[in-house]
Amino acid sequence: MLRINNIKIRKDMSNQEVFNLTISKNKIKKEDIIKWYISKKSIDARKKDDVHYIYSIDLKVKDEKKYKKFDKVKEFKMPNINITYSSSKRPIIVGAGPAGLFAALTLVQNGIKPIIIEQGQSVEKRKKTVDTFLSNGKLNPLSNVQFGEGGAGTFSDGKLTTGINSPFCQKVLQEFVNFGAPEQIIYLSKPHIGTDNLINIIKNMREYIISKGGTFLFDTKVIDFKISNGKIKSIFYLKQDLKNTNFNSIEELKTDFVVLAIGHSSRDTFEKLHEKGIFMEKKNFSVGVRIEHLQEDINKAQYGNITKLKLPPAEYKLAYHSPNGRSCYTFCMCPGGVVMASSSDKNTIVTNGMSNFLRNGKNANSAILVNVVPEDFNNKSPLAGIYFQKNLEEKAFILGGSNYHAPIQRVEDFLQNKKSEFIGTIKPSYLPGVTLSNLNDILPNFISDTLREGICYFDTKLTGFANPDSILTGLETRSSSPVKIIRNKDLISNISGIYPCGEGAGYAGGIMSAAVDGIKCAIAILES
Repeated sequence: MLRINNIKIRKDMSNQEVFNLTISKNKIKKEDIIKWYISKKSIDARKKDDVHYIYSIDLKVKDEKKYKKFDKVKEFKMPNINITYSSSKRPIIVGAGPAGLFAALTLVQNGIKPIIIEQGQSVEKRKKTVDTFLSNGKLNPLSNVQFGEGGAGTFSDGKLTTGINSPFCQKVLQEFVNFGAPEQIIYLSKPHIGTDNLINIIKNMREYIISKGGTFLFDTKVIDFKISNGKIKSIFYLKQDLKNTNFNSIEELKTDFVVLAIGHSSRDTFEKLHEKGIFMEKKNFSVGVRIEHLQEDINKAQYGNITKLKLPPAEYKLAYHSPNGRSCYTFCMCPGGVVMASSSDKNTIVTNGMSNFLRNGKNANSAILVNVVPEDFNNKSPLAGIYFQKNLEEKAFILGGSNYHAPIQRVEDFLQNKKSEFIGTIKPSYLPGVTLSNLNDILPNFISDTLREGICYFDTKLTGFANPDSILTGLETRSSSPVKIIRNKDLISNISGIYPCGEGAGYAGGIMSAAVDGIKCAIAILES
């Protein structure tokens, strides 16, 4: 393949029009082209008087020597897997988030039929349960924004950006397209799927895995692990009684392989793993709030007023390093989205952001987070970060009124450390409701101080970021796992046969990296 880079386009054009213009300018004959596709599309908005698109196009031609001036690139090919799996028992995957689903997908594509156990509901049922919580504040602690098929990222923005550089990223993107995602995620510089699309895509993925012999057990909670001579022998699970919303009928499944794709909110499972002697340690994570602006103001700040291009809702990514040694940064920015009620434990408040594919809501929102390190805890337990998170979430619940309403505050009032008394031009999107508060009352000083510094600094980089009426909603505590389950170079924990996987185990930070880690763990099992 050949790649043509840095194609600057200053008007709205279809991909075909961009292609036609590019080969014409570069004097490439159509009859020489076997196939082509857009490999990258991004927006350059550094100069507000010259906002434009930048494309890259990949071509397969009959004679590459005729076009020496272009860069050569390799097409992605899945590496050969030396399958040596010989166990008579089926592998078990605990958790049906992106790590678990892509581990299952990789296994069934190579002839192995896993059992996927998920304490939450299938994605269709889960959507109804989440909608019920948003409307009446009745939390299902077993199936919610954190738990259920698709994982926490399902009720986010479906972002597929990642900082990792893995050949498997291309496979993840292509598989999403195969199951119904828009093809543009292959080439956009900041691809996203949207919650509305993800629900159908995950359902399609599940149906494919089942068609290849995989089994899903929803409303089913893994409660224990049988370990003998340093090896996993079986897992014990409870099946939920849907009429009484209780678990009953303890069952045992024998296995030689368990993929722990449990997600970052599986606190009782972390407790059980620690009790069973599985090595884990505290790790860095972040805590903060969600901030909401009018999307039109973000568009203006990023794109200016001159361009006539039909640009997508604007995004931003900002970072600040405080003299106090802390970092403050924006995370999971959701253009045209809403702030989501994301609690999984009773009597806690947790927030996240969500956008549908079109990102056509009135507000933009993003997390503003401050780093937390193990030295911040007066507790030597590897689970100390979990206790730190939960303490803050319980304080937020009380501050919000003890009814799953979130505490909110205008930015101006947060900066002045006073309770908000009114809502201005920017209306909060959080459901089931909000309570005017002073978030400084529940945040540790090192977090609130750094947030104030960060917000003021961000305002110098993005005009209007510190708009007095911008809304802060508390708290965001689940940006990543506070625990890392130790694994070796073969991706195995200190217990043979147990593969800690994905974001909850401390090896990923989003849909893409979690899915890639799921693929890697599945390959490790296939080659074991």
